[in-house]
Amino acid sequence: MRAPRALIPLLAVCGAGAIVAFAGAGAAIEKGSVPGLGDEERPAAEQVTLTALTWNVCGDVRPGCPLGARPAELARRISQQIAGTVVGGRRVGANAVLLQEVCSATVVAVGKTAAMHGWTWEFAASGGTRACANGQGRPGVALGVQGKIDNVESPALPAPAGHGRTALCGTVAAWQTRLCTVQLSGTAEDPSGAWRRKQTGRLAELAGGGRAIVGGDLTDAPTAAPLDVLYRDRAECDQGPRSRAAKTLQDAAGRAVAKSDYLFVPKDTAMSCEVPDQPVRSSDHRPVAALVSFR
Repeated sequence: MRAPRALIPLLAVCGAGAIVAFAGAGAAIEKGSVPGLGDEERPAAEQVTLTALTWNVCGDVRPGCPLGARPAELARRISQQIAGTVVGGRRVGANAVLLQEVCSATVVAVGKTAAMHGWTWEFAASGGTRACANGQGRPGVALGVQGKIDNVESPALPAPAGHGRTALCGTVAAWQTRLCTVQLSGTAEDPSGAWRRKQTGRLAELAGGGRAIVGGDLTDAPTAAPLDVLYRDRAECDQGPRSRAAKTLQDAAGRAVAKSDYLFVPKDTAMSCEVPDQPVRSSDHRPVAALVSFR
């Protein structure tokens, strides 16, 4: 992994209030194919540095989700992770967050915390009829941005019958960056990977050809063919010099057993990545964080 550049200081956040435009780390970037941004909306080129976090928080009631039946505790744990993410040996606050297997009411609860003043949150329910515990709504995926997010899309992805999948994308004009998150079909419902291949192809289309952070729980090994379309045009956060690397999925004992969670950015982007080396007790996935410097 390349050494990180210096982190531009983030906004101080306190209190609760209305969503406001981000005015700290966000900066304009060069013109490019960023969905939802016309030429008249693209300021002059500048560098922007931000901290991105992706995490499957295991928020529903399936077996193996430690806090699926304790949503208030999970909301606190998510807020703590956002506020204190370690990247490159430094504890920093994330300002772009991608969540999977999160309940709609949990996203609302996180958004109401004092530390989330100035943030925008978007949620998209996964397909199917699953419900969360204790009246917490539907499970799905979410995007959180320290600032404003526009041009939000949540299209259904190609998926096996009865196992719907949804992508969630939005554009941060202050960064001129596209964000996309997803949880792909698992190997139980798509053993051949044929549906995941279609899903990643559609995800790449939604992200566009410009500056984008694309990530989530892709439910497959780094060397699997369905992920080739993403590795072809992008660099992955924890990609080693000789291999596609790092384990994020945990077993019941908290041991990391497989890589399932990913953050992709354009190949010319400077980036530093971090995955905890200790078990995470609030989910069966470890979070992945990246210091991203768009040049």
